[in-house]
Amino acid sequence: MTMPSEANPTGQPRKAGVIILRPAQTGWQCLLLRAYRNWGFAKGEIEAGESPLDAAVREAEEETALTDLDFCWGDVHIETPPRPGHKLTRYYIAVSPSGHVMLPISAELGRPEHHEFRWVGFDAAKTLLGPPLQLIIAWGEAIAETSPVSARLSCCSPHAGSFNEY
Repeated sequence: MTMPSEANPTGQPRKAGVIILRPAQTGWQCLLLRAYRNWGFAKGEIEAGESPLDAAVREAEEETALTDLDFCWGDVHIETPPRPGHKLTRYYIAVSPSGHVMLPISAELGRPEHHEFRWVGFDAAKTLLGPPLQLIIAWGEAIAETSPVSARLSCCSPHAGSFNEY
């Protein structure tokens, strides 16, 4: 259960995001996005009347142009621990069978929201992410690794067995 904090008196998430995975020959790869010096996941504000999951899907598409997300683990999620001055963020986990990322131009910014993206393994992700997101990626790894290899590939149909390395 999420407890209210000074930064978020309702205890409800105010942002939502997605840990996006793709299968690779070496195991799962995670999509990381870089804005300035900070690496993270696709995420953003939950709009009025929008569910956290709908917000996460919308933000992933806006920030990466990915439209093929498969939430093959259902709506499982984790929330960032409350921290003063930070909004509570709920993260889901999904697979992008295509893995074809683009960094679209934000209408608000006139440029992409992120400067770079990388598909990396869990170990590399842990070194790139800051301490608050290391908890999130450790959770994502535990969820992903609970699936046997056959389930790992079946949730990625129809592209199962298609391992594109970028």
